[in-house]
Amino acid sequence: MTEPTARAGVIWTVDDLELFPDDTVRREIIAGELFVSRAPHPDHQDVVRRLCTALDLWNRTYRLGRLYVGIGIVFSPTDAVIPDLVWASHARWARIVDAEGRLVGAPELVVEVLSPSAEDARRDRELKRKLYAVYGVDEYWIVDRQGQVVELYRRAGDVLERAATLRAGDTLRSPLLPDFALPVAAVFADE
Repeated sequence: MTEPTARAGVIWTVDDLELFPDDTVRREIIAGELFVSRAPHPDHQDVVRRLCTALDLWNRTYRLGRLYVGIGIVFSPTDAVIPDLVWASHARWARIVDAEGRLVGAPELVVEVLSPSAEDARRDRELKRKLYAVYGVDEYWIVDRQGQVVELYRRAGDVLERAATLRAGDTLRSPLLPDFALPVAAVFADE
């Protein structure tokens, strides 16, 4: 079966996602447009795992919030995405989870690890950054495993502005995460 493609005038909704099989294909909707991508590459998942491990160790020590890998966020009927990582404080979590346990609001932190495709990278850098800004994400990390760079975006009014571009000699820190420090080189380290 081939995946449907976007057509002028077609608006996809979260309800439409329920009609697809439960498989390894990632389907997201931004402004009613359906985006389909394959399951991530193992190198992508290695970067996600390293970030998740560091954030989880920090979170277990400080117990300030909740961390999830690949959890879906339904912002609206026509905006639903699956970021690589999200972190929300306990207070925020209580406000953004519905009775069924679905994330329906913005966590403080969203992390996306770029896929090699230029189209996917553009979507993460432009469409998703704007989407996360509109719905209230406070900080957005874009992790480029090809370039071994971490771009940090922080809320400035109604937008997420680039606050830093970090490379191998830098340390990843966030005002959202007291005392969190991760050498950027460790994010991309070969095992």
